[in-house]
Amino acid sequence: MAPHHTEDVRVTSRSERRPPRRAVAASARTRQPTEVRRRLIVEAAVPLIAERGTKAVGVREVAAAAGVSVGTVTYHFESVQEVLSEAMVLHIERYYAALSDAAGQATSGAEGLRLLVDALFTEDTDRHWRMWFDYWNAGERDEAFARGQAERYESWHGEIRALVERGRAEGDFRCDDPADFALRFSALADGLALRRLRQVPALSVPAARRHLRRFVDAELRG
Repeated sequence: MAPHHTEDVRVTSRSERRPPRRAVAASARTRQPTEVRRRLIVEAAVPLIAERGTKAVGVREVAAAAGVSVGTVTYHFESVQEVLSEAMVLHIERYYAALSDAAGQATSGAEGLRLLVDALFTEDTDRHWRMWFDYWNAGERDEAFARGQAERYESWHGEIRALVERGRAEGDFRCDDPADFALRFSALADGLALRRLRQVPALSVPAARRHLRRFVDAELRG
């Protein structure tokens, strides 16, 4: 019996020296695809930028908002700037897609332009404009952003021009150069938005809308 007892002791000793087996977390057993995890992180960054601006958002804030570790963020992205860049693009595309859909469903060109004016300035759009100007500033440092911004303006001007041309065909507008109107309309909207964010001097949502409506009336109905 002694040899058998010795063997039992020896085996027990080996097991005590062996490192304990760690439980495998559920997230490790069922990993999400890289593109899904990246999208979740970018989605979480959007409201952070809208509230604080890109300069006030770091990798820790993004990780906390996404419910992941800092290491997960740095694994999927080369830098926090890459996360913020993708978040800005995602927001801008969504915002203008929603505007386009609303204008496209209007019963007339005049109604479509009115809907655009109202949608550009609401109590919630300060968040968008903060993101837009961060996106704008990024174009000064990044050529890809500059190209993207130029494409966004071209598309935006095209949609405004189409509404004016439609309104002119329907007899509601008088305009010799819809493209020129679109350029000046968007420039005025940008300027009013910047004034709205800075509040120097103060500018309310109704006042911003009123300025745009007066411009539309003077240019297209005057």
